[in-house]
Formats: sequence, structure tokens, C-alpha cells
Amino acid sequence: MRIIVCIKQVPDVTEVKIDPKTNTLIRDGVPSIMNPYDLHAIEAALQIKEATSGKVTAVTMGPPQAEEVLREAISMGVDDAVLLTDRRFAGADTWATAYTLSRAARKIGFDLIICGKQAIDGDTAQVGPEMAEFLEIPHVAYVRKIDKIGSSEMIVERLMDDCYEKIWIKLPALITVVKELNNPRPPSIRGKMAAKKASIPRWNADDIEAEQDRIGLKGSPTMVKNIFAPPPRGERRILEGTPEEQVNTLVKELRRLGCL
Repeated sequence: MRIIVCIKQVPDVTEVKIDPKTNTLIRDGVPSIMNPYDLHAIEAALQIKEATSGKVTAVTMGPPQAEEVLREAISMGVDDAVLLTDRRFAGADTWATAYTLSRAARKIGFDLIICGKQAIDGDTAQVGPEMAEFLEIPHVAYVRKIDKIGSSEMIVERLMDDCYEKIWIKLPALITVVKELNNPRPPSIRGKMAAKKASIPRWNADDIEAEQDRIGLKGSPTMVKNIFAPPPRGERRILEGTPEEQVNTLVKELRRLGCL
């Protein structure tokens, strides 16, 4: 079983700030982390690898420093990794990103591709399904459980708003996973040592034979027009005392405001 896990390095959202003059993210000094949902994708891949004697390859697209998340993936048990880095990839929207990743997937070869359901910086949940479209393979999003996997098929449960669906899917395929699927394992000491020594190839647009008008900003049919922080909330007050005292205070306040 050849498994590809697509991961992403994202800014730590607890540290993100927006420049009020330019309305853009202030990235200087902001720490980067692996997208949390991708940790669950890695764990899913490793469990399948252990059950099928497969091989797991982690792939990410980003600047040279994105290599950090690939080494983190190797420390968890991933076999090898590939970094897609090229100035021509810069400014890519989800469509161009999915195209770029799909070109790399074709070069690597795969039976199954696993992605986190979405990245916490964009929250679009589009790249995984778009990759499947470029690769012309079936996909299932929001997978919460893998019931069965064989050499040519798998059965999964997809999370819905108020229920779940059980779906049979033919391989090769792509799935995106939710955090309910598993609990990611911590890196092992042996894994950390392997991650430090690992040689991670860097592929550019020519290496994956990407069409130049389909990558980066040039190949992006959409663009971000503006980013802004939500306006601050109005006056807030924390009620203190016993539950009964808090209820009485709340009722008095609502009456004062004319809400009761």
C-alpha cells in the first residue's frame, strides 16, 4: 500500500495579528506549526501502513522552512518526505495548490492519499477534493472512521451534520479526515533521530512537469481581496456570586436594558 499524506505548515493562530494599515497578516516573529488536522492524517496513514505493510510519504508545498513539518512527520513514523518549493508556486490559491500537489502525487505514485479536512489558516477544506479531481480518482471528505481497507477498496464512515454515512470506495482514492478519527502518536526518540538524518528532496515546478500557467499566482483563478479583524465587541461584564445571585443580577440588567 503506497500512501501519500499531504501536510502544511501554518502560522500558530493564537499568535496571529493583523496590520491595521495594510489589512494583512503580520508574519514576522509568528511561530509556525503543523496544521493540527494533518496530524490525524499522518496517524491514519501510519495505522494503515502497520496493517498492510505499506509505505508512507509526506508531501508539503511551501518555502524552504516548511521542511520542519516534514521532519516532524518523519519523527512520527513516516518513511520519507518531499518538499515542493519554488518561487513560481508563490501566491497559489487552493486550485493552483491542488494542481501542484497532484502533479507531485503522480510522480511519487500512490494507492491512497490522506489529507486533514482543512488548514486552520484558510479553513477552505478545498485542496483535498480538488486534488482528487485533478487526479481523476474518487474521494470522501470528513472521514471519521476507517472500517476496512484492502488492496483495491476501502469502507469508511463520513461525518455529517447530524449523522454519518458509511461509504465503499475503490482505490486509488483520496480521503480527508477529521480529528474524531484517532489520537496522533507522539514522536519517538528513534523517530526524532531518523528525522534529523533524513535527506528530504526539494522539487520545483520543472521536477513535477507542472504547466507554468497553472501554478502560483498566475494559475490562481481566485485571490484574497482583503483581510480584516472583526470589530471589537461592546461592553462586557462577568457576573460573580452564586448561580442564584448571577441569575438575579442578569434579570435586573436585562430589565434595565429594556429586554424584559
